[in-house]
Amino acid sequence: MGGLFVGRGRKARRCYGFDEIALVPGEVTINPEEVNISFTVGKAEVKVPIIASAMDGVVDPDFAVAFSKLGGLAVLNLEGIYVRYEDPSDILDKIARATPQQATQLVQEMYTVPIKEKLISQRVAYIKKKGGIAVVSSLPQKAERLAKICEEAGCDIFVIQSTVTTVRHLSTAYKVVDFKKLTKRTKMPIIVGNSVTYRVAIELMETGIAGLLIGIGPGSACTSRGVLGIGVPQVTATVDSAAARDDFYKKTGKYIPIITDGGMSTGGEICKAFACGADAVMIGSAFARAKEAPGRGYHWGMATPHPNLPRGTRIHVGTTGTLKQILFGPAQMDDGTQNLVGALQTCMGNVGARNIRELQQTEIIIAPAIRTEGKVFQAAQNIGMAKRG
Repeated sequence: MGGLFVGRGRKARRCYGFDEIALVPGEVTINPEEVNISFTVGKAEVKVPIIASAMDGVVDPDFAVAFSKLGGLAVLNLEGIYVRYEDPSDILDKIARATPQQATQLVQEMYTVPIKEKLISQRVAYIKKKGGIAVVSSLPQKAERLAKICEEAGCDIFVIQSTVTTVRHLSTAYKVVDFKKLTKRTKMPIIVGNSVTYRVAIELMETGIAGLLIGIGPGSACTSRGVLGIGVPQVTATVDSAAARDDFYKKTGKYIPIITDGGMSTGGEICKAFACGADAVMIGSAFARAKEAPGRGYHWGMATPHPNLPRGTRIHVGTTGTLKQILFGPAQMDDGTQNLVGALQTCMGNVGARNIRELQQTEIIIAPAIRTEGKVFQAAQNIGMAKRG
């Protein structure tokens, strides 16, 4: 085994995050307007490979509809307030008004109201009626029951998501979901997450899933890395998982897209995720800033409501523009948080990638100075790439 010694007889592998790498421009360049950024999940081709994460401050049914009409996917949280309350407006107001000291406890209290299965069906039906693509997220323990409800309501894509997901989960306290059986009897494409390693990715792909979420703890509102000490930086996690995808494809002929989930808020970080091997990305904080987002300028992690060990926090992101502006521009911010699709297309043009698959082959260099080199005035003035919030 390679790596560096961290003590007597114990080695550790060096891993990398987005701030430590850069992409090398290509020898051939392409008109950004002529690149193809679409990806496929199940039998559906998705025009925009940027997915809005299943967080209550980001995605409500109306946001899901609006996002669908712009060409992307937005995931509704089946553990969230939209399936607990008929009208969650007052709940959202209370969360937004809470002080930082009150926020976590308040969120925990708000999520003690039981989930109403009729609301799940209603939310899915509403998204479909309004012309949206219905994508929902469930915990593994509830996946079999909720998948049936959602499929009957017309759901398009079903996501099964937890902090760490494996095929070989052991428990005597509750029934463990059988991914292979569930994918066989469910007509909806099933995306599963989250994982960060080659072997787990292979085992999950062998169950028949339609997509795999990559990332443990990188999200801006997630505290899993601090609370649990686990995680792998997203560059390494994505590269390792992409290798698993490609090896699985060579062996079976089945291409399972990987979706880098979290750790990105700017166009540059998104571009790096694709260059590392992602077929799509999932982000939350960038879209929490949209005028259409329900969080009133606030954003909180999916595990924030946990009654015993919260692994998320509420953060203030503000409201900076419309959803269309954040996705397609025109950008009015100087920090890369708007016109994310334009950034992706321009990057592809500069590295000479005609599609996402070619972008995945881009040369990557280790460049820890990439964000700070020559940026002394930006740092001094707290603007552009050196903006601290």
